[in-house]
Amino acid sequence: MGEAGPVSIVIVGGGTAGWMTAAAFGHFLDQGFSVRLIESEAIGTIGVGEATIPQIRMFNQALGIDENAFIRATQATFKLGIEFVDWLRPGSSYMHAFGDVGRAVGLCGFHHYWSRGRRLGFAGPTHDYCLNDIAAKQDRMHRGAPLTAQTVPQMPHAFHFDASLYAAFLREFAEARGVVRTEGMIDEVQRDGLSGDVTGLRLQSGEIVTGDWFVDCSGLRALLIGQALGSGYQDWTHWLPCDRALAVPSERVDHFTPYTRSTAHAAGWQWRIPLQHRTGNGRVYCSAFTSDDEAADSLLAHLDAPALDTPRPIRFTTGRRQEAWKHNVIAVGLSSGFLEPLESTSIHLIQSAISRILKFMPGKHQVQAERDEYNRQFVFEMERIRDFIVLHYALNERDEPFWRACREMELPGSLAERIALFREGGHIFRDADELFSEVAWFQVMAGQGITPAKSHAMAEAIPEADLKAYLETLNALYLREAARYPSHADFIARHCAAPAFRMAAA
Repeated sequence: MGEAGPVSIVIVGGGTAGWMTAAAFGHFLDQGFSVRLIESEAIGTIGVGEATIPQIRMFNQALGIDENAFIRATQATFKLGIEFVDWLRPGSSYMHAFGDVGRAVGLCGFHHYWSRGRRLGFAGPTHDYCLNDIAAKQDRMHRGAPLTAQTVPQMPHAFHFDASLYAAFLREFAEARGVVRTEGMIDEVQRDGLSGDVTGLRLQSGEIVTGDWFVDCSGLRALLIGQALGSGYQDWTHWLPCDRALAVPSERVDHFTPYTRSTAHAAGWQWRIPLQHRTGNGRVYCSAFTSDDEAADSLLAHLDAPALDTPRPIRFTTGRRQEAWKHNVIAVGLSSGFLEPLESTSIHLIQSAISRILKFMPGKHQVQAERDEYNRQFVFEMERIRDFIVLHYALNERDEPFWRACREMELPGSLAERIALFREGGHIFRDADELFSEVAWFQVMAGQGITPAKSHAMAEAIPEADLKAYLETLNALYLREAARYPSHADFIARHCAAPAFRMAAA
């Protein structure tokens, strides 16, 4: 490959991963780069990533996308958190809500004050001290500054949206910025005999598409990173044993919640993602503990509206690629690994990979030290998210064989240390720039039944009456604030309703 001309980038695969990548490249890269995306309409996409976390707003804002226009185009609704039903035991429920829980006092985190109040018998669940949680369970929504007091925090939010509509929305955005789309199936991956780099892709039409470097967005097929380059796969099913999923849409419901719901079942869990025009549903399960037919029957039996299709099966192996960047190929999305969508991290992992690529920005020739550092960051991110997902399974009190097996498995050392640190002393420390914050770990560990044996000495020093009054004041402030917010449905109807929603609401 010569030095002259722009750096040519070829993206293999469309869907959410491909078009998010193309949109970002089209927006941020100048005329020194050319971007081409190859996809085939004959190849379907997984399409389970309809729930997001607040970082998606940063991605859209960086591209200059108007939030209300995006919501209308993708039939989106708002998301304030994820409700976990029956995960600790049947009948239990808690929420991993976005935003803060309570308020730190000095250098001492709120969870220390909460745990002391919990042991003394007067602290409520984490729900009582989180505005996002309170508003979500009342089906209320608000954007911007608080309405009742400056001391009340703003509510961070994410979205539920139709992933196929989001891909189409970003395709239009990317093509308007110079990204060239090619329809076609790839017949052959051509490689340099000396370096091993990918040099070109031969399509069924006979056309050969060349490039300086390639982004593999081909999903679980991992056409370039796995099949062509042989990047190994680290299997995590001994920690995350679910290996199958079924996805099915159901009819739109008038009562659509501003949160995702994850409900535990005998051999896995079921998601519910409300959109303006329909509800997304799915069952994640372990085939060693239930059959495909049993999972499908149970999925359909737990819908809150009639199904619009037959359940679509998805098979997967949880884990990650040994190298997400190998030779001149970088894997983005499911080609780099699979973590079940329990904490809505699938689209975020696409987003973080794009951000990482833009920071390294490979040219016509790549340096191994850059690949090594990219892969180190990739592994760190995947392993920390893995631990957070395993946490939900490990801390359960259910009595089915699947859940007993999850409770008895040997945990990753990094996770076992976190649990012990919180259980024994109430401590939570965020490791570098990992995705999930101390507040996120706190909500899940508390929701899964852990009350620390002791609190920080600063929390222990406060008089009981003062601590009780502090907790009651926080709860009263947040209840008063949430009561001023409109319903989720009314907020959408007022600001960002898609045409179909407006007609249904009329």
